[in-house]
Amino acid sequence: MYDIIKHRRWYYIFSTLIIVPGLLIMLYSMLTIGTPFRLSIDFTGGSLWELRFSEPVAPGEMVEFFHSQGISDANVHTIGDENTLVIRTKEITPEEKVALMSAMEKQFGEKPEELQFRAVGPTVGKEVTRTAFIAVIMASLVILGFIIWAFRQVDHPFRYGVSAIIAMIHDVLVASAFFSLMGFISGWEVDALFLTALLTVIGFSVQDTIVVFDRIRENSRRRKGESFEVIANRSLLETVQRSVATQINAMFVMIALLLFGGVTIRQFIATMFIGMLSGTYSSIFIATPLLVSWQNHEGVFGWFHRDKKKSQSKKAATA
Repeated sequence: MYDIIKHRRWYYIFSTLIIVPGLLIMLYSMLTIGTPFRLSIDFTGGSLWELRFSEPVAPGEMVEFFHSQGISDANVHTIGDENTLVIRTKEITPEEKVALMSAMEKQFGEKPEELQFRAVGPTVGKEVTRTAFIAVIMASLVILGFIIWAFRQVDHPFRYGVSAIIAMIHDVLVASAFFSLMGFISGWEVDALFLTALLTVIGFSVQDTIVVFDRIRENSRRRKGESFEVIANRSLLETVQRSVATQINAMFVMIALLLFGGVTIRQFIATMFIGMLSGTYSSIFIATPLLVSWQNHEGVFGWFHRDKKKSQSKKAATA
């Protein structure tokens, strides 16, 4: 039987090597621009521009047009029909608007009809962000409470709940680190869809972990003569195929969306893809190994206790 749990320290090191650079990039961004991520107009406000063309224009084409004009934060979607586009972007001056209209005429072969142009405030302000943060905390507490109740018949159910929450935080940090890195490299900016992606990652993160923990609970009853580490490893091997197969199905869909879904949802899908990839990894290589480390009083959960045992054994040996 292959021993996954045996190499748990390497999994912790691997996750640290992914998360810490992302946190450092977020810290650098915090020091340079005042926020851990580059913020889109959903957070900062800007201009709303509604245009109508005689022929359909894809939102992705309009986003690429704005990119070519040096505006990287354009958010474009259709309204009513495929001929009418609503564009949210940074604040545009009257001179910039005239230049953009002329460039559109050259790019698309016609000068679009301007239905409206006005300044808009941020749609996702500090209050919404704070509410989302509180929602994540409340969801974590509810998940913790549910796992403690569901695993109340095993030893130390609190450890199961905390291990699942740590794995969930791990996935959020990985997704955030990825987005921060892409913001540093490619200028990605946080919008409302980023919060949606993180909340979706949280939902997916816990489900596989609970499946593994449930198998550990079942095997603990059946195989009372085995050590907890052996039981946990056996449970992982029995559930890993199901966990990987379930996530791969969703990942194939997201890869297709990344390739053919258009520019407007690319950042959202990419963040979800990285988050789900991390969720698959954490349910196998983080949550259960953490539980084993805690049960064995090792690592961050029990250095003092383990050192105390060592000192006691040394005293007994010297005596």
